[in-house]
Amino acid sequence: MGDHAMMPEWPQYDDDEAKALLEVLNSGNWGSTSGDVVATFEREFAAYQQAGFGICLSNGTLAIAAALRAAGVGIGDEVIVPPYTFIATASAALFVGAVPVFADVDPDTHLLDPVAVEATITERTKAVVVVHLAGRPADLDAFTALGTRHGLTIVEDAAQAHGAAYKGRPVGAIGDLGTFSFQSSKNITAGEGGAVLTDNETLAGALYSLVNVGRVPGGGWYQHEAVGYNLRLTEFQAAILRVQLRRHPAVQEVRERNARLLTDLLRDVDGIHLAPEDPAITAHGRHLFLLRLPNRRDAVLQSLTAAGLTRASSGYVPLHRNAAVLREAKTISDKLGQPYPTADCPNADAVSADTIWLPQTYLLGTEDQTRTIATTITNAVR
Repeated sequence: MGDHAMMPEWPQYDDDEAKALLEVLNSGNWGSTSGDVVATFEREFAAYQQAGFGICLSNGTLAIAAALRAAGVGIGDEVIVPPYTFIATASAALFVGAVPVFADVDPDTHLLDPVAVEATITERTKAVVVVHLAGRPADLDAFTALGTRHGLTIVEDAAQAHGAAYKGRPVGAIGDLGTFSFQSSKNITAGEGGAVLTDNETLAGALYSLVNVGRVPGGGWYQHEAVGYNLRLTEFQAAILRVQLRRHPAVQEVRERNARLLTDLLRDVDGIHLAPEDPAITAHGRHLFLLRLPNRRDAVLQSLTAAGLTRASSGYVPLHRNAAVLREAKTISDKLGQPYPTADCPNADAVSADTIWLPQTYLLGTEDQTRTIATTITNAVR
């Protein structure tokens, strides 16, 4: 394939982003307290994901922390999270004084296993953060039922799942709250940024306050009804995001087409495990293309690198073995005289040892490029 530069670059942009930035620059209203671009994007993004309310903030990591805090999660509470995810899913719980408790993933999908979650619930459990990894929606029927049954808040970590849908409904407000990221690699990006979606007006009000130093909508400048962070997005970021959102459907069509082709070409190759088709997944976010290659991962990665596909990666190291996360969780638990459960997550260990990620840019090439990727992987497995 030659140099990876032949593959599309990311982010994609044109004069529309430049014009949008200049409009904000020339308006003199650079912050959301004086402009209306952030507020407009919040409405547009919430509508795109079919959510009642959207609150933008500085990044996807603090989106999870704010969502947990809005739901009343606090010191000593337990938040169940998957170990096969970005560290933010676990560290967000620590930021609000709660402890992340790990439940295992389904080895076929890399997604949090509802049965494992139910076995992990204690009287201290307050929330579950369900990650739509790679853009694939998790089993939201099982998780919303579990939340209702046990009185738990369900947070959808949809950082990688813009545009994804479960049984015809976009993700983000199917659980109690849903968090998104607009960091550089994401399928909608402003370099940094995040959003929290919800259909619950009370939670939306709490989020507004957390993002805006404890203020209330329509209240006075120095009227701080709660203790809140300052997590506001800038008008510049929202200006880019509005254009990126308009661009998303067309770009997503290309990703979807190439992902389906890649699936067709790799599905029956011995030694390659792809996630099974699921009729409940009516739209996949296509942020990553995941494949499991038991005993062959390193060889395949070397072949991809040799072919110039240097952005293929071995993915996450499991968080239930991350020393920093465990140290912080144990510190909180010890101070409260609570035991911190030892995680047993063999599936997360297994998938982290044999998974390859292809980034979303590798789904934006031509049909020929997609076929070349498949051929490179197939030849390396044999």
